[in-house]
Amino acid sequence: MDNMTIDKNRAVPPEEYADLRKALTLISGKWKLEILWLLYHRTHRFGELRKTIPGITQHMLTRQLRELEADGLVTRTVFAEVPPRVEYSMTEATKALEPTIMALMAWWQQFGKAAQGGTQPEE
Repeated sequence: MDNMTIDKNRAVPPEEYADLRKALTLISGKWKLEILWLLYHRTHRFGELRKTIPGITQHMLTRQLRELEADGLVTRTVFAEVPPRVEYSMTEATKALEPTIMALMAWWQQFGKAAQGGTQPEE
């Protein structure tokens, strides 16, 4: 799409938002954005992530981290120690998501409560 001005009164063909769908597929998942947010702040070990994210199971954390690593959003470093130490950190691709994540946080601050049925945002 060359022009970002969108006519709001027309049908939108799927190929027009294909790139958006692809991008959302990489970061969608119940825990992926939370994992990326934690890694944005610093490198974490698996156990630290598990303790920091309430409600995530070991299986799901492993799955989400593997998907993020396969998609190039997380790097996994294994240290040859006994016991083995594994650390996860963000990649340059993840660092480039910072403005998007910050925009989501700003959106939540302004509209989140209203979106959950709370008070209306102030204009």
